[in-house]
Amino acid sequence: MNKKLLSGPYLMWMIGFILIPLALIVFYGLTDKSGAFTLSNVISVASQEHAKALWLSLELSLISTVLCLLIAYPLAMVLRSRGMEQGSFIVFIFILPMWMNFLLRTLAWQTLLEKNGVINGVLSALHLPNQGLINTPGAIILGMVYNFLPFMVLPIYNVLMKIDDNVLSAARDLGANSTQVLVRILLPLSLPGIVSGITMVFVPALTTFVISNILGGSKILLIGNVIEQEFTRGSNWNLGSGLSLVLMIFILISMALIAKYDKNGEGTVL
Repeated sequence: MNKKLLSGPYLMWMIGFILIPLALIVFYGLTDKSGAFTLSNVISVASQEHAKALWLSLELSLISTVLCLLIAYPLAMVLRSRGMEQGSFIVFIFILPMWMNFLLRTLAWQTLLEKNGVINGVLSALHLPNQGLINTPGAIILGMVYNFLPFMVLPIYNVLMKIDDNVLSAARDLGANSTQVLVRILLPLSLPGIVSGITMVFVPALTTFVISNILGGSKILLIGNVIEQEFTRGSNWNLGSGLSLVLMIFILISMALIAKYDKNGEGTVL
């Protein structure tokens, strides 16, 4: 009986903040303004405007995810080699910017990249030509990598720290070189962390609209921007919810990948 009472607040939280909002999205996404059932809101993702925004979102999120992985894996290996105490401190320093508001972090990059910003100011002082950095896909990718990189580093680092050093020593004793140890031991054993990191970066990068609004100057529309505009400007909750249902497909795929490759939760950041 006590266990049921203790689980009560969590059940109410799940119902109020997870199930009900999801039910509302499904309801609005599958109905029109009169409340009649329709699939037009979901099918509208195939229209030229929405498809262009979706494919651009997929492209930029894939690029940012790959860049995060290329940066995070070597960094996680370096942190592992530093040992638990030094590595934990470096990880703490690394995630320290995450304690600052997400919006402020992105605005800081706007200050750096804008036409009269810090970077162009330094270039001008060095008598070098200014660069058009802001309002470009590259600026959006930079913002994605900066904001989401810790979510790639932490699960990979967490998994690498669980690998027994004796396994690596045994591999070297059997004649394996550094490349073979990496490819045949470290990569397979760290796969849960890699999958978890990819999911934690790709999904928010795919659905973001703040980064593209600030660093893209609202000139580069991603699917997140389209959905946000449907809710806030167009007041078309039905279309916005229908497009959101399409994005949920990618979230379900990512959850399936985590369930397959990280069955024991080894890739979690805690």
